[in-house]
Amino acid sequence: MSAATGVGADAASASAATGAGSRSGAGARGGTGAGTRGGGVGAHGGARMAGVRRRSTPWRLIWMLPAGLALLAGLDAGMMLLGLPAPVTTERLPDVHGMLLVLGFVGTLISLERATALGRAYGYIAPALLGIGGILLVVMPIPLVVAKIVLAAGAASFTLLYVPLWRRQYDAALLTQLLAAGLALAGAVLWIGQDTMTRIIPWMIGFLVLTIAAERVELARITMGPQAGIRLLVHAWGVTGALVVGLVFPDAGAILLGITLLSLTGWLIVHDVARRTIRASGVTRYMAACILAGYVWLAVAGLVLLLGSPTEQTAYDAVIHAVFLGYTFSMIMAHATTILPAVLRVPLPYRPAFWVPISLLQVALIVRVWIGDGLGLPVAWQIGGMLGVIALLLFMLTAVTSALLGVPKARTGAKVAGRAASAALIPRAAEEDSGIGGRMLLKPPPMGEKPSAPRANPEGPAS
Repeated sequence: MSAATGVGADAASASAATGAGSRSGAGARGGTGAGTRGGGVGAHGGARMAGVRRRSTPWRLIWMLPAGLALLAGLDAGMMLLGLPAPVTTERLPDVHGMLLVLGFVGTLISLERATALGRAYGYIAPALLGIGGILLVVMPIPLVVAKIVLAAGAASFTLLYVPLWRRQYDAALLTQLLAAGLALAGAVLWIGQDTMTRIIPWMIGFLVLTIAAERVELARITMGPQAGIRLLVHAWGVTGALVVGLVFPDAGAILLGITLLSLTGWLIVHDVARRTIRASGVTRYMAACILAGYVWLAVAGLVLLLGSPTEQTAYDAVIHAVFLGYTFSMIMAHATTILPAVLRVPLPYRPAFWVPISLLQVALIVRVWIGDGLGLPVAWQIGGMLGVIALLLFMLTAVTSALLGVPKARTGAKVAGRAASAALIPRAAEEDSGIGGRMLLKPPPMGEKPSAPRANPEGPAS
């Protein structure tokens, strides 16, 4: 869920854009993540980029559409679970609420971004199967077990997608993402024989937490140090061990998972560059605020898990929404201005309006988790749930509107000087850019092809 813009003219400039730097072996190999050779932004000219955009956007939207439908269906199911009026009501919608959002939406989005980085046609099998599986979950004539099998096949394809990526770049953070995809596959397979999500949720937590944490390590590797990937991998195996223990001893597994999540969160908060860039302005501050908010909610989930397996409704609700809404969607909102441009080749410039949905999401979680679940007030639980749905819908509307309006005109005078001052807070080669977007390619450009210069970011550096 991370991305970096353009290809740097040298290793230093590429490091500044991707946050990976030469220590990861990426250096000047960074790129747009689309697998389009020579289609980067910069010296090759705006007309060429526009041509790439016109050719690539429509077919990639095919994979985004089922993800969007899964998100809307998941939100609709959430309204039903809250006991509130919902636009669509079907018998099995509430039963598939979690998988619609985790694999149908987030899984499709992440696998699409990874397939884009791979740049091979077979890579798109994973987002296709996950997207189709998400749609089949809500199509009543299709047996639910068929939809579960398709989702499991999508998770298997997603896991295999990392194999060629691993061959391109032997990296501990990438290996962590491979392990995380394996956890998603294990959860999807377990779900085929389960009627409830109780035993499945921990595996989905492991999938999302480790995938997003690995993305953060990729983007802020230099500030986290050369051993960041190894430390992350140790935490990943800790999460995996806790999940295995939980299959036999649920309480012990939950406590171990809580300890590991708290350890991982503490390490990320201490070393993530977002702790510094929160003092910046514009998109830099926005992304840092989203990231730090996500870490806070991950810590909340870890604390609740220390009490044992969340069998009570309040504890169960607090854990899943602290992770899936508080952590996951805060991170999605943080990186949206780089994810979608990297995948769709459509600029998604930052605007101050993005603060509204992320702020509303935090209020919704405080009302739902702290007041509703913590104090046992059902009304607060419902109000918080409704505010959460509104926040996600508002974010979608804000993102679409920003994309349609296009990149704002360049600032002048004091605003430019202000952005320069904010940029001084960010260490060189520490974090991703957030202009037109793109992700580091895991392969070098063709022989004889020079990397294109990075495009200037109208909004300043991102965190």
